[in-house]
Amino acid sequence: MIFNRKLSCEIWIKSSSDALINFVIMLFKSLIIFRENIYSLIVLMIILCVILTLFEIFCLLFNLRDEAIEFMKKTELVIKRLMESLMRGLNVKEIDEERESLLMGSKRINLNYYPKCPNPELTVGVGRHSDVSTLTILLQDNIGGLYVKKLGNETWLPVPPISGALVINIGDALQILSNGRYKSIEHRVIANGSNNRVSVPIFVNPKPNDVIGPLQEVLESGEKAVYKQVLYSDYVKHFFRKAHDGKDTVDFAKI
Repeated sequence: MIFNRKLSCEIWIKSSSDALINFVIMLFKSLIIFRENIYSLIVLMIILCVILTLFEIFCLLFNLRDEAIEFMKKTELVIKRLMESLMRGLNVKEIDEERESLLMGSKRINLNYYPKCPNPELTVGVGRHSDVSTLTILLQDNIGGLYVKKLGNETWLPVPPISGALVINIGDALQILSNGRYKSIEHRVIANGSNNRVSVPIFVNPKPNDVIGPLQEVLESGEKAVYKQVLYSDYVKHFFRKAHDGKDTVDFAKI
């Protein structure tokens, strides 16, 4: 039997639409019943707005699924070329199957939406942090708002959008694998006061069951290991257990 995922999803959306219509009818009946209780009316209207918004978002994401997958496929060659170049700087001559898993065994794409904020100084788009990936490939729109921290001081530098360009971030995993030769970049996003912002990052990661630590080629010359061997899934769990706090996550792997 051939499983048609797209058709199945379309059927699911149709059945969900029917269920949503029935729910709205039931909700309006409830509004009639509770029409004398203003607080109940307000709560029910809020529930309806939330459900309709979530359903609209789901339909939008469903339509974007194929484009997102195609974008990921088109970045594969870019990712491989970047990784080969970075590995040459670590005396790694070849990326075999085992190394490929360690460097780019899993990938995740996010669709980030930052709504405009009338008082951007009172909120945070994304707090200061470094990514847990080996590399992050970022496609951003023309709004801006991404800042990176300059190494060695507290200066924050804007990353202005350039049409057709991708932003490449080194992540914590590559910092650990390179024994600190490559530094993961601390960054943050500032909310915009007049425009919504959209960004599409692809996170290139080791597989969850891979163990990350300084590569053998890096230590061959007698260089002392700065980081211990860590299960990658444990490192990621540590990252998500706490709030964004700069680059403190990488200390989890320090000897």
